[in-house]
Amino acid sequence: MKRVVITGIGAVTPLGNSIESSWKNLIKGLSGIDFITRFDTSDLPCRIAGELKGFSPEDYISKKDILRLDPFIHYAAATAIMAAEDAGLISFQSSIVDSQLSLDRAGIIIGSSRGGLTGIEKALERYLIENRPFSAYLMPSSTINMAASYISILLKTRGPAIGISTACSSGANAIGIASKMIRNGEIDLAFAGGTEAPLCKLAIGGYSASGALSEMNHKPAEASRPFDRDRDGFVISEGAGTLVLEEMEHAVKRGANIYAELSGYGTSSDAFHLTRPDSEGEAIAIEMALKDANVSADEVDYINPHATSTILGDKAESDAVRNVFGDRTQYIQVSSCKSMLGHMLGAAGAVEAAITALTIKKGLITPTINLENPDPDCGLNHVTSSTSKKINIAVSNSFGFGGVNAVLVFRLFDPS
Repeated sequence: MKRVVITGIGAVTPLGNSIESSWKNLIKGLSGIDFITRFDTSDLPCRIAGELKGFSPEDYISKKDILRLDPFIHYAAATAIMAAEDAGLISFQSSIVDSQLSLDRAGIIIGSSRGGLTGIEKALERYLIENRPFSAYLMPSSTINMAASYISILLKTRGPAIGISTACSSGANAIGIASKMIRNGEIDLAFAGGTEAPLCKLAIGGYSASGALSEMNHKPAEASRPFDRDRDGFVISEGAGTLVLEEMEHAVKRGANIYAELSGYGTSSDAFHLTRPDSEGEAIAIEMALKDANVSADEVDYINPHATSTILGDKAESDAVRNVFGDRTQYIQVSSCKSMLGHMLGAAGAVEAAITALTIKKGLITPTINLENPDPDCGLNHVTSSTSKKINIAVSNSFGFGGVNAVLVFRLFDPS
């Protein structure tokens, strides 16, 4: 079986417009959550989110395409270019991509939960309020597959270009599916990840109506508090993350920098409820991923959990982890990026995969912040300050509405 490694990372998050700046702020334990500035939130119960700050799409794509395309595509394109350049596959200047080697056997697999929801809302407002006609680009620019297709156009890849939508596990599933295609010899490398631009009234109003969002408006930076007894829901965020996944021998032959090995992927369905999670279904995905990686529960050192900061979600995940790892649970260190980044929906699993790979590469665990009063029902080995530790095996969990679960297993790279 072919082995898959990570050779490039690109990200835009509420804590930075690159993976480097995001990582530095995560290590510092900073929060990217603040009041929403994009639109008037006075009529909404939730008025906080994780916005990108100072992101400039014109650094990556043409002004014409910026106008035509939804922001979720802007974010995906930017992170794919960052990841490709980080992997040494292209050089990039002034919107000109110069490929360093053929990308005919490269695939693009990008996940998103909401796709072009922001653009759809704006188009409806213009049509209904301002009596302006719909754009000819509204439909293509709002489809979930267009992020992958546009990246393929930019990078001139000839392999598959596929959009994945499995709610909040979209990014993780995209990475898992891409890794299987590489293992099966269908492609040599893939740009895989997730992207989301959900900061609009439709999304925030809708999630608020379901009772999923935090209403801790008076303390934005403290609102995302996974596993804390006083948590009251997740904080919605925007952003994207793209990984370059590569067949190991292909990567080694060209002298690529390798962050970590992606050795396992598991996915399952709770078959339970539209919104309520089920620990049994989540445990199945974790077990499948460990089996796929040929890893025992006793070998796992670290878990980057889904950890949305919802009452039901955090408890279900904690139950699933304890069901899989048993007595070993107390020795596995756990920390949540969402405590600082908020929940980027379909992009969350991709960004968290990138952070998990960096955690292994750097031997440094980012903290869970705002965990002041641990919920006794969520009794895991939580890391609340940046901690140095050699990690051989790490797990990243992603669980979505509808009970769609995706789990990735990463390994410290060893070429032998």
